[in-house]
Order: sequence, then structure tokens, then C-alpha cells
Amino acid sequence: MGNMILIVEDEEAIRDLIRINLVAAGFACDEAEDGLQALARAKAARPDLILLDWMIPGLDGLGVLRRLKADPALASIPVIMLTAKSEENDVVLGLEMGAADYVTKPFSNKVLVARIRALLRRGEEEPPEEHIRYVSLTLIPGQRRAVLAGKDLTLTCGEFDLLALLCSRPGHVYTRAQIVARTKGDDYPVTDRAVDVQIVNLRRKLGAFGERIETVRGVGYRMRG
Repeated sequence: MGNMILIVEDEEAIRDLIRINLVAAGFACDEAEDGLQALARAKAARPDLILLDWMIPGLDGLGVLRRLKADPALASIPVIMLTAKSEENDVVLGLEMGAADYVTKPFSNKVLVARIRALLRRGEEEPPEEHIRYVSLTLIPGQRRAVLAGKDLTLTCGEFDLLALLCSRPGHVYTRAQIVARTKGDDYPVTDRAVDVQIVNLRRKLGAFGERIETVRGVGYRMRG
């Protein structure tokens, strides 16, 4: 079997369907029906990726996501949120809390498998010791670590990927569509506002250094060259 996927879904029929398709695609699977069970299985199985339903009994999906990202042993596990919610604010909230991807029900199982493979492949392709340096900021993609003037920053996956993109080519202007495509993949259902929210949060976390992220009106964003 290949990578281990933890499926967190309270509806048995949906969980079974996802498992059947993932096993057919070569993945190993573990399962959980509620939030607390999900955390227990994540700690025991240490999956390579978690499919996390938004609306689950007890501790909901966002509660589980919050606890996963707060646990150093589990924080690096990529999480794809599964939900029937399609409102923009829900998408933004899940991404800002650290979800690596977001799939709205009903979804194509082929698309879900493709998203999983792309996310796992992206993680494998990251050179573990590659450093991106920009002025007093150092980014270590393999460790998902950002250090500003010697102090570690607490960033979500989306914020880290966005900052790494901007710092990789200072002075280059990226449109919002390019930012989504480069950090999440093509055809990712995130609006311009979601990118703007991530920029606002990044500037806040970077403090005065955040002024180096420049808005190019009518185009997108760039890191001051």
C-alpha cells in the first residue's frame, strides 16, 4: 500500500465510498467518525494526509484542525477539508486555520484522488533543507519554518506558501489568480478576497516587515525588490 490517509467522516456511506476509491487508487486508509476519535487516530496512525469533514459530532472539523495545528507532532500533516458548506467565509476560515486544501460536497472521487496526489507530491518535492532568504527573513520549506530576525513566525500552510512565493522573486508582481495557481494548484475554488485576507494576515504577523509586501493596484502583489 501507498500513503496512509485518515478519513474523518460521520456518514458511513460517504466514508465507505471514499475508502473504496482511495484503496483502488493505491492508498492505505484509516477512519474516524467524530472529532475526538480523529485526534486519537491521527496520533496513533500518523497518517500522511487527513480528509476532514467540517460537520462531525462532538468536536467539529475546525476544532480538530485547530488541535492538529497546535500539536508539534501532528502540525505538518496536510489536511483537506470536506464540507457541504460553500460560502466564501467558510473557505477562508478553513484555509486561514491551516487547511492545505478544501473540497466542497458533492465532489468527484477522481478529483479528490487527484487533489490528494498533488498535495502529497508537492510535499515530497520540497527540498528539506532549501532556504529562501529575503533581507532578515529566512524560509525553510522542508520544515515549513519561517524565521524573521531570529524569531520563529507562526504561519498557516497557506500563509507560508504565499510568503515563499513572493520572496522567491522579489519585485515580481503576481496576480491573485497566479498566487492561487502557484500555491494551491489550477482550478482551486478560492476567490480574490481569500488571497487578500491572507495578505492582510501576513502583514499583521510580519509587523513592520509586512510593509515590504506591496499592493500593485489592479494587478496583484509583490515583495519589494
